[in-house]
Amino acid sequence: MSAGIAGDGAPGLREAEWDLEPLLAGATGADGPERTEELLTDALARATAFAATRRGQITDLDADGLSKTVVELAAIKELAMRAESFASLWWAADTADRARGALMQLAQERVAQIDTKLLFFELEWIALPDARADALIEATRDNPTVPSHHLRRLRDRRPHTLSEPEERILSEVRVSSREAWKRQYAELQAAVQVVVDGEQVPVDTALARLQDPDRTVRRETSEALKAALSDSMPAKAFVYNTLLYEKSVDDRLRSYPHWLASRNLTNEASDESVEALIDAVIDAAEIARRWYRLKAKMLGLDRLADYDRFAPVFADDTQVTYEAARGLVVDTYARFSPAAGSIVRRFFDERWIDAPPRPGKTGGAFCHDGAPSVHPYVLLNFMGTRSDVLYMAHELGHGLHATLARLRGVFELEPTLTTAETASVFGETLVLERMLEEADDRGRLSLLALRLDNMIQTLFEAIAANRFEHRAHHRRARGELSVEDLTDAWRESQAEVYGDSFDTTFNQAMWAYYPHFAIYPGYVYAYAYGQLLALSSLARYREVGPGFASTLLEMLAAGGSKSPQQLAAIIDVDLTDPGFWDAGLALVNEQLQAAESLAEAVGRRA
Repeated sequence: MSAGIAGDGAPGLREAEWDLEPLLAGATGADGPERTEELLTDALARATAFAATRRGQITDLDADGLSKTVVELAAIKELAMRAESFASLWWAADTADRARGALMQLAQERVAQIDTKLLFFELEWIALPDARADALIEATRDNPTVPSHHLRRLRDRRPHTLSEPEERILSEVRVSSREAWKRQYAELQAAVQVVVDGEQVPVDTALARLQDPDRTVRRETSEALKAALSDSMPAKAFVYNTLLYEKSVDDRLRSYPHWLASRNLTNEASDESVEALIDAVIDAAEIARRWYRLKAKMLGLDRLADYDRFAPVFADDTQVTYEAARGLVVDTYARFSPAAGSIVRRFFDERWIDAPPRPGKTGGAFCHDGAPSVHPYVLLNFMGTRSDVLYMAHELGHGLHATLARLRGVFELEPTLTTAETASVFGETLVLERMLEEADDRGRLSLLALRLDNMIQTLFEAIAANRFEHRAHHRRARGELSVEDLTDAWRESQAEVYGDSFDTTFNQAMWAYYPHFAIYPGYVYAYAYGQLLALSSLARYREVGPGFASTLLEMLAAGGSKSPQQLAAIIDVDLTDPGFWDAGLALVNEQLQAAESLAEAVGRRA
């Protein structure tokens, strides 16, 4: 039985589609697009009026004036966020629907107009002398309506900010350049269909078959995946080259010294700390290689092929219904913290989740923060595998994080990417540990294998992907990259991390699967950063015990109102400690050692 069939038949799954009405204040059905346009029109009118009365006045603001100004600005942003969130999520549920794509395009165009109208505030704020800006921030320190950390972060971008006319032009053309190409890439990805057993299925459905216990199924699926992705490679390579060039121009105009500098600034991570992370993970790559050698032995193979990497170590074809997954995830969060469990339960009860896989639906899984006045939304493609249970736990960790941070408002709702994975990985690990508790040795080994597969993917695959991206940005010196160039860059990056621990013959097309490179340049290393921070938080939980829950929730509720170092300090983790990365990697090694010992014990009994 395939995971897709089991998942589709799970009780309650077909009804697990999100309700987007709260974003539009109750508009339903066909009224959704009309109400979206109304919100955008209102936001644009308010932005125009705001600019007419506030432009040129920022230098004269006192503390009370600053507070009133940012409150008004936040209200306009909130309207635009609600409209754009509806359009984006409505499209994600069916990317093949041209009407939905048109509405999302309209929303992006209107939001760009709104942002252009409001751009003067950031530029005038950045232009203030340091002493004046610092005095205003200090005077409003105890005012919850003033996003102090956000205002400080804006000023960090002063060396990379252009003149107002230049910024206005870039803002205006963003929709017809960067955002248009990003949408094209996403639609190309969503349109990829894989021929499996004579039937066309989405990529994510095919990927689930790589967890099938039958190696023939895995090999044939991998071949079909490679063929399907290869068909899309020329178009994706063209779009990606265009986006690479666009970013190189933007970086040059803004005087960023290298391709990753703007992402590091956004993440509030120094270049040195990111380089230390990348080096630490590559230096520890033997962990991944040991795991793949052990897994080959457990599967009775001399060496893994890439399509074996996510195979179950036992052919028990374990399936999980949607209702069982829901019960386990909610109960696990509730055991950690009743408050956390209550929030996670709301995602199911109040239809904040879209779970069934459907043709045209965006693949993978994500959590969308939505708007502070509403709530976040989670997209899944639940197909009944144990991995799907962990994906559910992971995305609901993001949902918990976003729900708690809503009170921070539009400017400080989102944490940096480097801290954004804390709750998700933490919750995912708690659910895995519950599953381990309830299993016998054979089941525990199977779950440890699943956990190691996921940890290797999050840590080592993220850094391999970062190395691919680094090679791709050589386009700045080389000119347009061919499909073969990108494929070679992927192969070289995989080898840099994994060596020859598995055969990459069929893996070479996978650069055309991951959308991050095109849509979120520089994003991927944050997965590794966040994984290690989450592991450190788990270590603190084991030291402190139940009292840690309130501390972690305090950190999550801070959203993006503090730096990563300040957020980590809440849970007593020091990101400036040179041994931070090594401590997290040591915990991964402990999991591997446990699997090695258990594999030996199970093997002896067998």
